[in-house]
Amino acid sequence: MLTLSVLKDSVPVAGLCPQGQYGVQDSLRGGFSSVKNDLLPSHPLELSEKNFNLNQDKMNFSTLRNIQGLHAPLKLQMEYRATRQIQRLPFLPSSNLALDTLRGGDESIGFEDILNDPGQSELMGEPHVMVEYKLGLL
Repeated sequence: MLTLSVLKDSVPVAGLCPQGQYGVQDSLRGGFSSVKNDLLPSHPLELSEKNFNLNQDKMNFSTLRNIQGLHAPLKLQMEYRATRQIQRLPFLPSSNLALDTLRGGDESIGFEDILNDPGQSELMGEPHVMVEYKLGLL
């Protein structure tokens, strides 16, 4: 009996290729292509700034592990995971206040605090459709 991976690798299917039948991207199935995603970083610090929070967390976890032992970063990661799951309804913007408090971001004012007004967000949609999508009914 052949598995799905064997069939997928051995039988070329034109409908499953990302470029489409004539070498042009199928926007209906694959979405719009973004040139911004294909560009290289324009400045050497851009990648560092994108990963700042991740690097900060790694440094904090290693410091906690060295000082308090293995249980401290594991407990903190478990709390992060639990607070990420607390959300409002899908059509309401969430401030993630609990996660922000755990990370210590509630003590500082940043760019996103002033210029990230959820009332001006383009993501607001039809409440019933968004809840049905979140529950997997659509």
